[in-house]
Amino acid sequence: MENEGYIDLKTLQLLAKSALEEAFPGRLWLRAEVVSVSVKPNGHCYMELSQSEKGMIVAKARAVVWKSRWPMLSAFFESVAGCPIAAGIEILAQVQVTYSEIWGFSLNIDDINPEFTLGDREKTRRETIKRLEDEGLMDLQKELVLPDLPYRLAIVSATGAAGLGDFLDHLHGNAFGFKYKTVLYEAAMQGRDAPESIAAALDEAQGSGEKYDAVLVLRGGGSELDLACFDEYDLCAAIASCPFPVLTAIGHERDYHVADMVANAFVKTPTALADMLVDMTAAEDARIDSFRSRLSLAFTSRVHSLSAATDALGMRIRSSASGRVEAAEAAVRLLETKIAALDPRNVLKRGFSLALDGNGVRLKSALDVSPGGKVRVVFADGTVGARVEEVIKENQT
Repeated sequence: MENEGYIDLKTLQLLAKSALEEAFPGRLWLRAEVVSVSVKPNGHCYMELSQSEKGMIVAKARAVVWKSRWPMLSAFFESVAGCPIAAGIEILAQVQVTYSEIWGFSLNIDDINPEFTLGDREKTRRETIKRLEDEGLMDLQKELVLPDLPYRLAIVSATGAAGLGDFLDHLHGNAFGFKYKTVLYEAAMQGRDAPESIAAALDEAQGSGEKYDAVLVLRGGGSELDLACFDEYDLCAAIASCPFPVLTAIGHERDYHVADMVANAFVKTPTALADMLVDMTAAEDARIDSFRSRLSLAFTSRVHSLSAATDALGMRIRSSASGRVEAAEAAVRLLETKIAALDPRNVLKRGFSLALDGNGVRLKSALDVSPGGKVRVVFADGTVGARVEEVIKENQT
């Protein structure tokens, strides 16, 4: 088919490439914000650059630093600027405009000026940190004590926020069967309205009348630009001044925001936060089980000790009683022996006799009778009646 006023894609791409090369024949210095940095195993560093106006992205471009330049360029930049080339900073880079029929528009970065200050977002971040420190808010949350058994939980998040569903499933579906009370306070989690919306949700939780064990700020990550709101002063100040411990889980592994710094504690992901809460409950549950076991062991040991003491006391009582009975029996036997020895009948059997007066009263003295009186003399084998003829006193011859 003959050309009837159209061109093919490759021709269009070649024309665009030629036009760009003519428009930008040499290198130029470009100011842009780094959205992402990815160093590949082959050593090449790929970046995404952007420009924002009033919080909105108005331009984006892909860029690359070849492996022949990246190690030296990145090391020199960090040594001068005091920070690595990373998402969130604004750079002044020397670039060569390129265009590929396959990959489209791209920028080859030959140099990055480390003297160029960090981007507006990083400046804002540092200013936020300094202001919070100057106002004594940076460590205010750290003074609050998170309960060992967090149960009443306020959640600040958007209904459709990435990670919220995973968090709730992970928390309420925990393998131990632990129960938690969770209340959602909805808020915008990105964009220009996010700081005010999240601060309002925190205020709503505080004014609910519920004594929450912790307030959880959840978002399942996003781009650096999406998460920029978590470096804003108003939001961070609201977290710092909350009377409940605030726990944040707002990004992926690579993210760390001022909101994380001022929170009572932070973890990287909502799922990790659910794990942390479940682990805390499990640890306290294990501690209670340990106390219960120790109490049971102590009670059993005490019972055994008291039982042993009771047995020993019983043995002592029985031994003491037995000794006393034996002593009493010996005393009785001795008394019986004495009584038997003193029995007049036994005395008479040994050849002695007993003198009685006429009335049968035992005579204790020779002076108890008079001549002519009657007496009776008792022997072992009988009694003799007699009349007294004479009383001879012991001192008379």
